[in-house]
Amino acid sequence: MKIKEIRKLTKDQLNENLDKFKKDLFNLRFRKINGQLTNFSKFKETKRTIARLSTLVKRK
Repeated sequence: MKIKEIRKLTKDQLNENLDKFKKDLFNLRFRKINGQLTNFSKFKETKRTIARLSTLVKRK
């Protein structure tokens, strides 16, 4: 998600998206262990999105 999209969200929507991305990161870890993951840049992108969301949750 882009920062412009994230800033438009309400606090409840931020929390929902934060939970969603944390679950995605958890699933990415399992797919990496099993050898099913082909796009390793998804880790970095997901972690950055989680950081952006958590920062804006703290601000609001």
